Amino acid sequence: MFRKFTISALAALALSAGAAQAAGSEGHIEDVDFSFEGPFGTFDQNQLQRGLQIYTEVCSACHGLRYVPIRTLADEGGPHLPEDQVRAYAAQNFEVFDAELDDFRPAKPADHFPVSNLENAPDLSLMAKGRAGFHGPYGLGLNQLFKGMGGAEYIVSILAGYTGETKEEAGTTYYENTAFPGGWIAMAPPLAGEDVEFADGHANDLHHEAEDVAAFLMWAAEPKMMARKHAGFVGVVFLVILGALLYLTNKRLWAPHKGKKIA
Repeated sequence: MFRKFTISALAALALSAGAAQAAGSEGHIEDVDFSFEGPFGTFDQNQLQRGLQIYTEVCSACHGLRYVPIRTLADEGGPHLPEDQVRAYAAQNFEVFDAELDDFRPAKPADHFPVSNLENAPDLSLMAKGRAGFHGPYGLGLNQLFKGMGGAEYIVSILAGYTGETKEEAGTTYYENTAFPGGWIAMAPPLAGEDVEFADGHANDLHHEAEDVAAFLMWAAEPKMMARKHAGFVGVVFLVILGALLYLTNKRLWAPHKGKKIA
């Protein structure tokens, strides 16, 4: 009996040590109070427009948004640019290959954003949705309800997590990053602060730029988030009303029979 207890204790200790080691290999994800979080959160239109500017002037040099149609920039609930600005934006910033012309032409709103320019640069279309920064109690989804999935926070933490330290392995330069799992990332710091100038005069330090582009990438991954939240809220209200009606109906149907003794 004592031997079995000792073996069990050692096994539990080994599992705990393994879990602690795994947790230590994960990066630190900072919690950011985004406007779109929570059951009633909404995207900040101005923030999305600033994030679009950062993506266009900085991120698009390497990373693509292949699953995002350019025309959605005019959608309500998103950046909500006027249609003429969307047409001008597409034509001035991107070129797409047209099979009919067998050549490149200026992009149109009906086209999608281009793919990544580098093979090792991941597409950012679903990055904010694919990267979960928070892990709440299993099965409850409390963190997901109140904080969101944490993908936008993951992006902010990565962009602002560079320490300035570098190392070289097998001919590749790695950069120390407090948010990246393992602590080292091959991507050089894409933002340094004051990388862009905003027309509205908004702050353009590193942290604000990181938040703005992360919010834009969250919209790119979940463009219908507001519509889903609205549909979910309406569904909950409907179920509450239906439940109340069923309860009152049940009470009324059984009220005449309560207290009667069966002969």
